Amino acid sequence: MLYYNFKYELKILLRSRWIQLISILLLVLFVFASFNGKNRIEKRKADIKAAHESVKVSDQEMLHLLDSIERGLDVSISSWKIPSKPIAVGNYHPRVAAMQSSDLGFLAVGQSDVFTHYVMPTVSGNDFALNYIEMTSPIQLLFGSFDLMFVVVYLLPLIIIAFSYNVLSEEKERGSLRLLASQPISIRKWVFQKLTLRLFWMFLIIALISALVFGLNSIVSISSFLSFSGLVFCYMLFWFSLAFAINISVGESAKNALSLLGLWIVFVLLIPSVVSQTGDVFFRIPPRTEMIQEMRELKAEATEKQDEILNNFLRDHPEYAINDSTQSHTYWHKYMASQKLIKEELEPLLSSYENQLEQQQSWIFKFQWISPAIIMQRALGSMAGTTKQDYDNYRRQVQIFAEEWRNYFIPLLYNNKAFKKNMYTDLPSFTYVAKKHHYLFSSMLSLLLISFIIIIITAQRYNIKTKI
Repeated sequence: MLYYNFKYELKILLRSRWIQLISILLLVLFVFASFNGKNRIEKRKADIKAAHESVKVSDQEMLHLLDSIERGLDVSISSWKIPSKPIAVGNYHPRVAAMQSSDLGFLAVGQSDVFTHYVMPTVSGNDFALNYIEMTSPIQLLFGSFDLMFVVVYLLPLIIIAFSYNVLSEEKERGSLRLLASQPISIRKWVFQKLTLRLFWMFLIIALISALVFGLNSIVSISSFLSFSGLVFCYMLFWFSLAFAINISVGESAKNALSLLGLWIVFVLLIPSVVSQTGDVFFRIPPRTEMIQEMRELKAEATEKQDEILNNFLRDHPEYAINDSTQSHTYWHKYMASQKLIKEELEPLLSSYENQLEQQQSWIFKFQWISPAIIMQRALGSMAGTTKQDYDNYRRQVQIFAEEWRNYFIPLLYNNKAFKKNMYTDLPSFTYVAKKHHYLFSSMLSLLLISFIIIIITAQRYNIKTKI
């Protein structure tokens, strides 16, 4: 019976032009979405490249000036920008701390349209309050970006619903169901076979289109393609399992469509929103305005007590006071000491901010199994390297590098040593290390488990023994 179902179901789909329509629709959606993702990656790479080129030009000018200074020649440059001064190098010749995009970055824009992908920390900058947020269109933030994750998570279920909502009810409404009465098969088995065949054809189309998309983006990794295809298949299986349950339990085309659309709203829109909002309520993040206000107050207090702060700093760090007797303290000596105090004072507030963010993410992770849409978003975002966790990882690495950059120049400043040309190769550099995600397999397993539970419950509840 399965062979005949396979044969005649394919004929029905071809004659009704469902396969042709879905093939064209999915091809357009996948290619256009990947094109948008690729354009964002190219712009990201171009921005980072431009920043590196700017640093390269600036460094060439710095080395030329250092060469002239060391040869005793006069240089026509403002005194506070002379590169022999360590603070001048640390402020006017910073390194680029960039977060390079992954090969699969085109899959999901994720947080990349909210957070910047490169910064240039300076010695006098506040690395503890570095701003990673770019100005972005509020309309775009509201509706998101049209990428492959949007197509798979939001649009693909709607296509599946349109493709499968009336498998049984259409036969009943046309009166053709009685013609199959001679076949010894139960209703649930017949519906299950038809939906399985539709899942097969639809996944085959998506697999071919995905192979084309990966080829257009020069992705040659078979494992990446198989991971993406496996995730999409598991997500499709969930929606086809819902279609199986609704076709068996409801019975009318209009009610089937409304029921499946209602489930789409619940799983794709309502549950993710509720989980996110409850996380905001239970783990409230202190307003950023409070942190900014407290920072300003501490800076004002530190400015008034710079001499006292410097004395305490030199007492705690005698290695920086070697040349204290021969050279007077400058503005930068006092400023750097006050910055260290401000950072220490703000540490509890920043830690509270970070802890609340981590608890929010843990809350979402804990309840992600309630909605397959959340599972898919996290999985595809992790493959693309654009999740909130990826940018938190990048921010922590930048803060470590900013501290390393500052610590390179502070000893030169307090020991009144000049920056020389031969020191250029010793300047710290930044290398981003991508975060490794380990829940790709667990995401696929969760989707499969949810789908099988729905199918088993439906089959047991509607175990109809009557033949068609």
